[in-house]
Amino acid sequence: MRRLLCRLSGQPLGYYEDSRPRRLGWGCHPRLILALLVIGGSVLFHYLGTTAHENEFTGRVQRLKFPSAEEEVALGLQSAPGMIRQMGGLSADPAARAHVQRVGERLVKSTLARVTPYRFEFQLLADSRTINAFALPGGPIFITEALYRLLKSEDQLAGVLGHEIGHVVGRHSNEQMAVTGLWNGIAQGLGILLSDGQSHGGAQIANTVARLRVMKFGRDDELESDALGVRFMIEAGYQPEGMIGVMEILARAAQGGRQPEMLSTHPNPENRAQKIRELIAELRSSKR
Repeated sequence: MRRLLCRLSGQPLGYYEDSRPRRLGWGCHPRLILALLVIGGSVLFHYLGTTAHENEFTGRVQRLKFPSAEEEVALGLQSAPGMIRQMGGLSADPAARAHVQRVGERLVKSTLARVTPYRFEFQLLADSRTINAFALPGGPIFITEALYRLLKSEDQLAGVLGHEIGHVVGRHSNEQMAVTGLWNGIAQGLGILLSDGQSHGGAQIANTVARLRVMKFGRDDELESDALGVRFMIEAGYQPEGMIGVMEILARAAQGGRQPEMLSTHPNPENRAQKIRELIAELRSSKR
């Protein structure tokens, strides 16, 4: 008599005929079953545990971890004090701080960002070594003194802040949290599938693939924020070429210590500058 045995005990799987086992490859291998359960569960949770949202600024449909803007605002306000402490506090230069706030407010008031529920705040951080600017969910936006002191014009400052406003209204942090959860789950499932029980090489490969995929989403967000920033600059009366100047500053600052673009969350500044030039030309051509 011939019987199909599909067991989760770790024993060889297959048909047993005349008491002699014959393997059927993967069949109902417990590792395959567990991997499929983890991957399937991650995908299912991503779609059932997130919310679809058509972004009014980009036209894209996103999957968001937090459905309401108010939740993003609360998260940003909760995170801001710790971030300020981590970056050495606020700048001791009141004129420079007022300058950052004034330019940021002009960008918001001149664009559709003003009608969003986000609570925009523009802060200059005391950190004089880290060349950076970033946005928290819901509206808090920061630029370090290290970057601020390298800027040559108010147009360039508007380029930095416009880009960060783009991250906020693009809801990128919210979307990244959902995407990261999905790919972490997929990586865990692939790691189980590729593991042989003695080596972690399979899990490392799976984690690397997931990390590269998440980085790709990050680079796409940067380009989208550049495009939004250019639009906001033009609407607020700034010269959008100022953002190209920012890319040139970032390129000079990164010389000698840059990773390949595929291993970074940001596209190379030179590539961003070229896309910004193309976008400016396209926007100006459309207004003729």
